[in-house]
Amino acid sequence: MLALRGAITVDEDRAEAVDDSVKSLMERLYSENSISDDDVEFAIFSQTKDIRSRNAAAAVRKAGFLKRNAIFCVEEADVELSLPLCIRVLVYTKKDGEPKMVYLKGASLLRPDFRD
Repeated sequence: MLALRGAITVDEDRAEAVDDSVKSLMERLYSENSISDDDVEFAIFSQTKDIRSRNAAAAVRKAGFLKRNAIFCVEEADVELSLPLCIRVLVYTKKDGEPKMVYLKGASLLRPDFRD
């Protein structure tokens, strides 16, 4: 089993911005790791409390991903100086190999070693 991490920020708390960001994150995570929904066991999303317009799990289904997979979304811990307007994902796949993590837009600050 392979665990893949990723994150992205949204420009503003609007449903369309969440949809676009989640779609971009998943497209890149799938592409970088040569996976599809058939390879995914489950995914956990988190989003900061300042994102209230759309649940990331709903956005990922709207984007056409993970329609038959178990997914869950939680609110990220509200920690002082945390990155605002951020969505994170943890995807567990059936594949083996070297995971390629994806941190896009402002989320690249979280993991400079995986900078876009």
